[in-house]
Amino acid sequence: MAKVFITGVAGFLGSHLAEALIAEGHEVSGCDNLIGGYLDNIPSGVDFHQVDCKYLNTIKKVLKGVDIVYHCACTAYEGLSVFSPNLICENTGQISVTVATAAAENKVKRFVYCSSMARYGSQEIIPFTEDLIPAPQDPYGISKVYSEKIIKNLSDVHGMEYVIAVPHNIIGPRQKYDDPYRNVASIMINLMLQGRQPIIYGDGKQKRCFSFIQDDIDCLLKLGFQKDVVGEIINIGPDEEFITINELAKTIAELLNFKLKPIYKPGRPQEVKLATCSANKARSLLGYKTKTSLREGLQHMIDHIKLRGVKPFRYHLALEIVNKKLPETWRKKLF
Repeated sequence: MAKVFITGVAGFLGSHLAEALIAEGHEVSGCDNLIGGYLDNIPSGVDFHQVDCKYLNTIKKVLKGVDIVYHCACTAYEGLSVFSPNLICENTGQISVTVATAAAENKVKRFVYCSSMARYGSQEIIPFTEDLIPAPQDPYGISKVYSEKIIKNLSDVHGMEYVIAVPHNIIGPRQKYDDPYRNVASIMINLMLQGRQPIIYGDGKQKRCFSFIQDDIDCLLKLGFQKDVVGEIINIGPDEEFITINELAKTIAELLNFKLKPIYKPGRPQEVKLATCSANKARSLLGYKTKTSLREGLQHMIDHIKLRGVKPFRYHLALEIVNKKLPETWRKKLF
């Protein structure tokens, strides 16, 4: 049994990871500032601390005696980061420095960092493989790469094992669906369940792969304990169903028996057109297998949102740069 600490434990990814670790018999604690999570996401048995990762002395205290840290906390708002760079970078890059510093001080054995596909930016090679030189296109992606470098540096100097996980476009129950700034599938489901048409940026031909949460969790569990993953960067998620945002909207509408007439708005600045990651390294090292299809994953989300009830969208984050490039959806609160 290990003592495991999860940052962002009330969030979508962190809460599922905590649940799985507890089921395996580990002692789990964690923290969250509740910007992007819900208290009722936190599984029973987690020693929860409602603290912000930016406070070094507090994080040092809560990491005492911990064996493994999973750093999931982040304001993961890629599109918004162009307009709220200070907020996003502070809660992506700076908190990574803080948590890694506290982990090194407390002689944590292993640090698992949840990075993002945003690290790759636009690449000529698709799907993205881990050996590609990162070329992030927005402050969020830049902060993720910065965080990776800081974690590697501090780990090498202070003798802490590290792994860089790259989960991408995760979907599933517990994802925040009243957030107008991220989670395209959740936004579309919440809108359609209210009888409202989804809004699509650009021509909707942007292509992505979507990863069901449990398929990612199976791999993340191994990253905390497997010996042959130390120092590795590993994409986690499927590469089989590479679909457009138009196709995503159509699939959700079919599952809901909803008459689809999407509303199109101008594209967002710096959005990557084609983005998917190769899962070959995860297959080789972690035995990754896509067990849940996109349609099945979306149905699980629909069932969860129906059970919790639709919600109005909360414009809960400050816009730091307001100009004509700011999406109308955010400026006029159209969701």
